Amino acid sequence: MGKDSKAKDSGAKGKGKQAASGSDENASKGKGKGGKAADGLGTCTYVKARHILCEKQGKINEAYKKLQDGWLSNGDKVPPAEFAKVAQEYSECPSGKKGGDLGWFPRGKMAGPFQEVAFNTPVGVTSAPFKSTHGYHIILSEGRKN
Repeated sequence: MGKDSKAKDSGAKGKGKQAASGSDENASKGKGKGGKAADGLGTCTYVKARHILCEKQGKINEAYKKLQDGWLSNGDKVPPAEFAKVAQEYSECPSGKKGGDLGWFPRGKMAGPFQEVAFNTPVGVTSAPFKSTHGYHIILSEGRKN
């Protein structure tokens, strides 16, 4: 279990650093308090996200490879419409039929690692695969607000 949290933390943070510079303007659209939390990470009340959920690690890795091959390996952000196509193909969650769209959800609604990754992934950034009690996930952060 300790291995999962280490992999999740380093993967999510690595991806966040890669594209954080382009997300500042979207992340601070809420109440715009500025200051040290201008990127909105960890301070927002609501997040809008899409996700892919798979029971097996191999399947989530396949989905992530598809995202890497198309966008991430070039340093590009995955367009929401393209993430939605991959979610429809791979996700085993009922939200997969809607392109993995979870809409807006408040802090405290999602369990443990899922909430942590969702609220710490910059807008427009795709998380690395990580494990929760429900299976393996990839999250695309689409927005933040207070």
